[in-house]
Amino acid sequence: MSSRPGAVWPLVAVFTAGYLASYLLPTLVGRLSAQLGLSATEAGLVGSALLLSSAGAGFALAGRVERLGPRTPARAGLVLAAVGYGFTALAGSVPLVVLGVVVGGLGSGTATAVAAAGIAARRDPHRTSSLGLLTVSATAGVLYLTIPHLGGGHRLPFAAIAVVALLVWPATARLGDATGAEGAASPVTGRLPHRRSGLVLAGGMLVWSMAQNALWGVSSRIGVVQAGLSEVTVGAVFAAALGAGLLGVTGAGLLGGRLGRAMPIGLGTVVIAGSIVLSSSARDLGSFATGEILWNTVYPVVLSYLIGLAASLDIRGRWAVLAGSASSVGVACGPLLGSVLSEEAGYPAMGLILGAATLLVAAPVTAVALHTGGRPLVPGSVRRRGGVPVALLAATATGSMPGAVPKLGAPEQTVTELRVPALRRRRLVRSAIRTAGPDGASGQGNG
Repeated sequence: MSSRPGAVWPLVAVFTAGYLASYLLPTLVGRLSAQLGLSATEAGLVGSALLLSSAGAGFALAGRVERLGPRTPARAGLVLAAVGYGFTALAGSVPLVVLGVVVGGLGSGTATAVAAAGIAARRDPHRTSSLGLLTVSATAGVLYLTIPHLGGGHRLPFAAIAVVALLVWPATARLGDATGAEGAASPVTGRLPHRRSGLVLAGGMLVWSMAQNALWGVSSRIGVVQAGLSEVTVGAVFAAALGAGLLGVTGAGLLGGRLGRAMPIGLGTVVIAGSIVLSSSARDLGSFATGEILWNTVYPVVLSYLIGLAASLDIRGRWAVLAGSASSVGVACGPLLGSVLSEEAGYPAMGLILGAATLLVAAPVTAVALHTGGRPLVPGSVRRRGGVPVALLAATATGSMPGAVPKLGAPEQTVTELRVPALRRRRLVRSAIRTAGPDGASGQGNG
């Protein structure tokens, strides 16, 4: 893997092409409803078909990107996205539109899977995911500002996604450098590590994403129908919200792992729940803009830490792809859930339900972040389960200098547990204690 700073940008470009459709979901669903005469629920189903197709591609590619190589699946995904979304832009009937969005969704999911595997292989996956979210937020913000001024219909947003996929194509020539594991002598093989934590994280991301996108899928209708705003004004609010998201992601990238992952994920999810309630109950420009901007500021920050957390569970990127695909299933169900809840219970009640679901999922996901390295490393925090400090055992066995011990505040390192028979474990501990001597120093150097 090349360590050149520019090597990350092909990965970020593919990430942007894969995520853009979900970022434009309110416009896609709203314009399909207006152009084709679909009800809110029917338009939500079309959006769900797109995102379920994307999730299916992710599940199919989990663990296979390394074997196939990143370049070929990335190019295949971009071609499918360009063809599928381009076909949707030209289609004028519901069956053809559904066919186009399914093909385009396969392309988006394939590109996202390649990007997720590459992010997991980076030395700092959180920084890379932050750059990807920064780029896709900026791209979506520009489109939200320009599309309302270029006419109605569903053709423009779908055509824009297809064009972005084509523009990203040249970047795939450098994906061979961008997705190799940095500093890894050989790929990690074997069973999925951290199975319990990974399953909890994937399930939590499914529910978390479902709640977020249930609101996101009907946000445009909340602004137009409940708050009485024009489409141009709603588009400007979305652009401002995505611009605030850029600031949030930039701050998250600068902050990095200084606070661990648990605090940003837990506290950020609480703020998101409150923003959902505020936005869904908005009846004027001020409350609608405040809720959307606050929500979109914090949402990508938490998402960047969730992506980084999934990537840290497996350097081969399998949990990153699986958790990302589970998130895509939640994203896919979101528009339909939002449409059904808003029609049956109204927008304010929908917001209360989604806010409660978001709060409920915060606890298990935060617990995963704590369990798998969300805490900053402090003296004495790296210990064996029996209470013997690992740092002491390592120092006595190797004679290493105290400077080799990680500094205060450094991110906690992953410890691989080895199954050792009880008798042999007791012998190892006694041997380490005898070597250390009564004062904790190595007996070999005390003569």
